[in-house]
Amino acid sequence: MKKSILLPLSLAFCSLFYTACQNSEAQINTQNLSLEKSDSLPIKVEKVEEKIEEKVATKPEIIHIGAVGDIMMGSNYPSAASLPANDGKDVLAAVREYLLKPDIMFGNLEGVLLDKGGTPKPCGDSKNCYTFRMPQSYAQILKDYGFDLLSVANNHANDFGDGGRASTAATLKAINMPFAGSLEYPTTSFEKDGIKYGMLAVAPNRGCFELKEYDKAAQKVRELKKTCDIVIVSFHGGAEGEAYRHTPCKDEVFLGANRGNVCRLAHTCIDAGADLLLGHGPHVTRGVEIYKGRFIAYSMGNFCTYEKFSLAGNKGIGPILNIRINNKGEFIDGDIIATRQIDKGIPQLDPTGAAIKEIISLSKADFPNSPLDISADGKMTLRQ
Repeated sequence: MKKSILLPLSLAFCSLFYTACQNSEAQINTQNLSLEKSDSLPIKVEKVEEKIEEKVATKPEIIHIGAVGDIMMGSNYPSAASLPANDGKDVLAAVREYLLKPDIMFGNLEGVLLDKGGTPKPCGDSKNCYTFRMPQSYAQILKDYGFDLLSVANNHANDFGDGGRASTAATLKAINMPFAGSLEYPTTSFEKDGIKYGMLAVAPNRGCFELKEYDKAAQKVRELKKTCDIVIVSFHGGAEGEAYRHTPCKDEVFLGANRGNVCRLAHTCIDAGADLLLGHGPHVTRGVEIYKGRFIAYSMGNFCTYEKFSLAGNKGIGPILNIRINNKGEFIDGDIIATRQIDKGIPQLDPTGAAIKEIISLSKADFPNSPLDISADGKMTLRQ
């Protein structure tokens, strides 16, 4: 009786044990399978992280920005006799290597891009007519020689009225050249090498974003800073000529017109988030300053002004500024390449370094508290 009872119990016990073993083995296999899958996850995560790190690493830590002053490569008004030979293709040849080096190359386009027509502003003596109409093909020449960014805010932006402004904008858009400064296009933004740039350009002239509207300029800077890594402000202001080499940091009146306080503009824009201020307009080189770690050039003078400009004295010299900043916009260092226009207005390297000497002298006189040292060979460094 005991045997018959024990035998079924033993068989039941063995059956239960076998089933439990099978379940346990299944669980172990499942766990092993889960472990095998989870083992592959960190590899995939690491690969994603590597890709992210690679993408971040492509954003440069140091940015090289080049800048020059006024550019007017020849006017076809009142006749084509004022244009340089070879359709203007050789005018910048002597300095090309210096224009191609920077990550971003800036210049002020002094005049309109228009092949013919338009309504010229009143011009008394046509032989001394300061009304500039550059052939539209010159835009591509500037791009081929390394220019990446242009200001169109200056006192010659309206030489051919609304039609001239419209033609300039259409010509630059057609070759994908970023520009800013007119009422229609006060700002621009673009990306290059992983850096998003924005620029506001101003001038105290009709048809341009007004230089003297300091608060409005600051608001534009703040708007650009929301989406851009580096914000540049270009300004065409101050009195003109040898007598106005110094930067007075007050309103400058010339020929009866208030051309603004360029120091107030520069400081206001930097306070609002601007990283680099590039000035032009006086037709002579002025001093430079560091304000809150940001670089300001108050005037870069004449760079390439073919035939129509006086090149006497300091009006014939100008710098190519090389400014190196970090990707937060803070000045690191830089150098000055001295140029001088020869013949009718062709920029060449100047072995005398006149532009460097001028910038050193004026910077010491006008901005003595600026923590910037400039050596005789044009090296710019922050004072320790």
